[in-house]
Amino acid sequence: MANKPIVMISSYPPRLCGIATFCEEAREFIQKANPDRSVMVISHSDGAGDHVFPIIDMRRVDWWKPVAQKIEKLEPYAVHIEHEYGLYEYHDPRGIGDGNDGFLDLLEAIGNFPIIVEPHTVHGRLTNFEADFIYKLCQRSHVVLFKCHYQKWRLDWTFQGKGWSTPRNVMVIPHGARPDKRKGDHEIAELRRQLELDRIGLAEHVVGMIGWIQSNKRWDILLSMWEGIHNEIKACTGQEWDLLAAGTMRDPEHRQDYEEWTTDVRKLEDKGIAHYYEFVPRGDDYYKLMAVCDFIVLPSTDETQSGTLARIIALNKPYITTAPMEGLTAQTLESEGGLLFTTKEMLKKKVIKLAVDERLRLELGGNIQRYLERVVSWELVAKQYNKAYQLARRSCRSGQPVVLDLEF
Repeated sequence: MANKPIVMISSYPPRLCGIATFCEEAREFIQKANPDRSVMVISHSDGAGDHVFPIIDMRRVDWWKPVAQKIEKLEPYAVHIEHEYGLYEYHDPRGIGDGNDGFLDLLEAIGNFPIIVEPHTVHGRLTNFEADFIYKLCQRSHVVLFKCHYQKWRLDWTFQGKGWSTPRNVMVIPHGARPDKRKGDHEIAELRRQLELDRIGLAEHVVGMIGWIQSNKRWDILLSMWEGIHNEIKACTGQEWDLLAAGTMRDPEHRQDYEEWTTDVRKLEDKGIAHYYEFVPRGDDYYKLMAVCDFIVLPSTDETQSGTLARIIALNKPYITTAPMEGLTAQTLESEGGLLFTTKEMLKKKVIKLAVDERLRLELGGNIQRYLERVVSWELVAKQYNKAYQLARRSCRSGQPVVLDLEF
């Protein structure tokens, strides 16, 4: 019993995928919380690493069968699955998808083991397909993990409206954030030197847009207004502020936006008021680039929860993001660490407000620090995962479904 492994199923590095990065971080802290067990990963064929089994081949309609066979051999303590629709969608020779039917087949095939599924996309307003899938997912899992409370109470509303019973095996565990990446003011000069930011003439005060460049991140909103914002901040404070736009493209389908937005940054760079920094948003550099910023702008227009926001929280950085916007809004309200905007004019006012009010930046940063330490630190999240594993094991052993309280 003590040596049975925890097995995660997910995409995994070196794949450049937000779920892969999430799984890598989650695995690290799950392992720390379970020193007597191995934490293994069954990944897609491009995953790699110790105790990583890259056997998911989405070119096969029966991709799930080798996964089920591997689970049988490993005899896990618990199976913890990271779910995103695109990760498990088989497309036939015509290009028509199976609606994640293979994923549901996998859950049925391994149902004699404790199953915990962590879906990363649970919209507040579900499509008919999404509602049906989540219903079937909950039926075939012992515990299902949502990231935000609003997702759970909206699910209850949606299912009631359809005349369906609401699944009671849904547990809320937030998106984890690292507790070990905070930087002190005395470290910023060295970080700037390591990143060679002073060589490019970056100003002392910095507004950051950091992360993957993809269409839903909408960098163009702030870029289109930055020159006017910069001039107003300087008129109010006498300070020079830079916009640091740092990242790169991940999905070739977003190439047009990537090219247009980086061109816009270069034009602002020619005026000496912004800089573009090309890097792959993974590892320490991701945290270092955020650390040198006074605050972050995350103008996303589609996000149920965000790995970028998790890094902002890890660094205790005040931020500005879009509302109403699923998990971004929920975590901003819960943490009291950011400002929200719904129009371009609001974004402009909020950026200027944060830039001219250092005391507000400190207040928001302090709120985020408390939120990190008390709510979303990976160390706390890993303990909650262990509770979910225990619930799933009890249900699997007894045959009795997990019954948790509704939110409202």
